[in-house]
Amino acid sequence: MAGQLCVSCQQAVKYQQHHKPCSSCGTKLTGTGEEDGRPSGGHLSGGVNVQSGLPPLHLNAGRAPSGGHEKGTKKRFAGLSNILNSIKGRSHSNDSKSGRSSSELPPIVPGQNMVAQAATSSVVDKPIKQPEPVVENIKNYKQFKDDLEKAKLSGDYTEMQQFFETTFSSFKNINLTFKRDPLKDYKTPEDSGIHQDYVRAVYECILKLPSDSQKTALKAVINSLLKEMKKPRDKNDLRAYLVLLQNSQFKSMSTYVIFAHLLRQTANLCDQDHHFLVHWFKRLPVTAFSGIVSRLVQFISVRLAPPENSDLPPLIKCSWWIPSATKVLALLNAANGLCFPNKLAYTKFYSDAIDTIDLMKEYYAWQNPSNYHSFSFCQYPFLLSLQAKRAILQKDSEHQMIMTARRTLVQKVRQHQMPDMTMLFLNLKVRRSHLVSDSLHEIAAKKQDLKKKLRVIFAGEPGLDLGGLTKEWFLLLLRKIFKEEYGMFLYNKKCHSFWFNPSCVDCNQEYNLVGVLMGLAVYNSTILDIRFPQCTYKKLLSPAVVPFNNPRAEVGKCSLNFNDFQHVKPDLAHGLKELLEYEGNVEDDLCMTFEISLPCYGSVKTTNLKPNGDKIPVTNDNRQEYVDLYIQYILNDAIYHQFAAFYHGFHSVCASNALIMLRSEEVEMLVCGNPNLDLDALERVTTYDGYVKTDPTIRYFWETVKGLSISLQKKLVLFTTGSDRIPIGGMGEMTFKIIKVETSSTMLPMAHTCFNQLILPPYKSRRQLKQKLTIAISNAEGFGLE
Repeated sequence: MAGQLCVSCQQAVKYQQHHKPCSSCGTKLTGTGEEDGRPSGGHLSGGVNVQSGLPPLHLNAGRAPSGGHEKGTKKRFAGLSNILNSIKGRSHSNDSKSGRSSSELPPIVPGQNMVAQAATSSVVDKPIKQPEPVVENIKNYKQFKDDLEKAKLSGDYTEMQQFFETTFSSFKNINLTFKRDPLKDYKTPEDSGIHQDYVRAVYECILKLPSDSQKTALKAVINSLLKEMKKPRDKNDLRAYLVLLQNSQFKSMSTYVIFAHLLRQTANLCDQDHHFLVHWFKRLPVTAFSGIVSRLVQFISVRLAPPENSDLPPLIKCSWWIPSATKVLALLNAANGLCFPNKLAYTKFYSDAIDTIDLMKEYYAWQNPSNYHSFSFCQYPFLLSLQAKRAILQKDSEHQMIMTARRTLVQKVRQHQMPDMTMLFLNLKVRRSHLVSDSLHEIAAKKQDLKKKLRVIFAGEPGLDLGGLTKEWFLLLLRKIFKEEYGMFLYNKKCHSFWFNPSCVDCNQEYNLVGVLMGLAVYNSTILDIRFPQCTYKKLLSPAVVPFNNPRAEVGKCSLNFNDFQHVKPDLAHGLKELLEYEGNVEDDLCMTFEISLPCYGSVKTTNLKPNGDKIPVTNDNRQEYVDLYIQYILNDAIYHQFAAFYHGFHSVCASNALIMLRSEEVEMLVCGNPNLDLDALERVTTYDGYVKTDPTIRYFWETVKGLSISLQKKLVLFTTGSDRIPIGGMGEMTFKIIKVETSSTMLPMAHTCFNQLILPPYKSRRQLKQKLTIAISNAEGFGLE
């Protein structure tokens, strides 16, 4: 069974039949798969089903995240009525005198119809009855600004407090206040009808007012949430939720109980209502959108790792907080994905606090729903940082390596053969003079061992591979394969990247090898110097898991846009843009048809872009269709067989359900590393053996390398680590040691690439150090022992 991500929100969902659209954001899901007999579920409450049947998200289970926390139980905790009482300052003794019960409001059990299960409690605080405000008390934006100026001059904020109490006391008043036209319905996803400048001004004002006025606003919000808890939802309610979510007061930890109930009610809306919210979120100003996202990420982080002496209730009593917040954040992520360009970078949705929990427990809870039955962050991968995803992928790879090695050992024992250490590795022995052919032969002969730990031996050299030889093998092999004389890839100097050669139709084995190399690199945590455009990684995740038992399934094809095309063929993209902007008569002036002509080894090959395309003229009306078909042909159809071989090579090694959690940008980072050289960060993590940081040689070294050109700095990294690529976390993640060797200062520096160690003689001057270091890093290839 295969799975996929919604292309907009990147939430893991099941494959659905007939390419049903995402139930929240409306984005069309693509891929191959069949229903596994389970209920399909909503977009944000559904999970992933990949091969082993990955779980839907069951918010009703009331479980806590499994990052070292206890699982939640269905116990009551401080309800909104109690919070309201505490804000009003009513003491427990006053409650007792009036005969009023101090029982807590029961939690709102998530359900599709959002009806609070108040019946689960025998005694419940009733919402404090507030008289419906008079419509005349509602102010427009100009009246609000005038009243605010008067309050500032007089210092009397009584009228402002009354305004907040009136406005936020009910969803009806929120709509009357903040709708651009109170008499208009605004029932379409295209327009929420909210006066965003008014909303922003009100919340900015609240934060600047005395605490009593701020409490008045919170008190009114609680009343509105309690009042609207049971009634059926309409578009006015959605508008009220959209306004309340923008409340900047929810940045404070003291408001988290109220915020949590707001998030629960929002999360429990039906799919159609979520669809509206996604499109309304999409149209929010960037500052408002960013504010909601940052508050939600902070809310999740604080709930996972609360600061000392915090007043938050125990996690066991509010296990629904994180699932509710995550579900609302998924709506915002979906909205962000529908915007081009995105309102926020995808990294803004990362919660670093998740990195500190038991990630593999989260992963196994997602992989084995029948054993865990709990919420898992892996169902919402946009929350996981790349470091967290890398950790999961590495652990999953290590587990696969161990299982593969164990099966080999068992097989040897059954055959009464003597086991040896070499059987635990993927051993590749290659000659430098026949690097490509030897590598092809070795990989083809040892396909069953691809999921073992890689170990490379260069014939005739005494090196022992502890990581350095593997890095060098990757580097040298890729350099050879990507040379122009091989003809497999075309290099574009303008975008500094390679693309598949559509004319190279008889090199599928070699394309498969490049895919295997990329898979081995990710599988063995090695960073490569491969320069593909970003759309390559989109295609590599289409689908993220190879369709099960369906060798004819279409792979490596996805919907790509003009921006993707610009990074592959910038000159052609410029021509197509001119075609779209042409002001004359396209049919008469340009005489084009729905055909494409591409060079092929000295000749020109012409192909129809659609049936009978050679007879269909391109006109002003259909030129956009022509451009779309042209882009899809170049990026998908023309290189389908080449890319399919590449795709299957990559997934033959790196097949893992963990890939479903990755965005294409994150796969690129895993393969290619971080492109930014930060030698200051490297200096901070460097350790010394025989030297101290203040020694003259060390000072000369850092002054020299920081003054080198970027190309020489990369050669230094290559010389000392075996790769010129930087880990995804930056150079601060690297281990680097400079070792002193008591030898003649005429000797060149040496390196142990397996351990990222630089052997540096005690040079007596900066000039001598620069000369010897430049010679060493410019002539670094091969392995030797002395």
